[in-house]
Amino acid sequence: MQILEIEKILKSLVEEFFTTHWGSPEMVISSGVYDCSKLDGFVVLNEKEEIIGLITYIFREDECEIISLDSIEEGKGIGKALVQAVERAAEKRGCSSVKLVTTNDNLKALKFYQKRGYHLSNLYINAVDKARKLKPAIPLVSEDGIPIRDEIELEKEL
Repeated sequence: MQILEIEKILKSLVEEFFTTHWGSPEMVISSGVYDCSKLDGFVVLNEKEEIIGLITYIFREDECEIISLDSIEEGKGIGKALVQAVERAAEKRGCSSVKLVTTNDNLKALKFYQKRGYHLSNLYINAVDKARKLKPAIPLVSEDGIPIRDEIELEKEL
């Protein structure tokens, strides 16, 4: 599996990926509003040069925050490899931790990150209601029928 820095692929491919999988490149979470197509990140391409995995992140002083993570082909280690690439970049930069925010309904993400050493560090009650004011397309209920209301921050010390 080859991991590339996001700037090594066409920006239009990144924008198209976010539009297809998230509705737009814009991500609204409690830490801010981000155009994910303009962030640092890493990608994994398949043999057809299509994006099958993508992670974006930002640095803030001695912290790194993962903003988005997508793996189109689950169970192949793509997500794990992308997270490890960000952790290495954060260590190289001298960060003390890596953080991320997910929603209360995202049970897959909660399981995925905790298995990789992340712990729950903050709960932002009704944060998604605030995010919907900026991005009304955020659904009220997940595909599993769980109301999408809160954000959960996870953190891993490096």
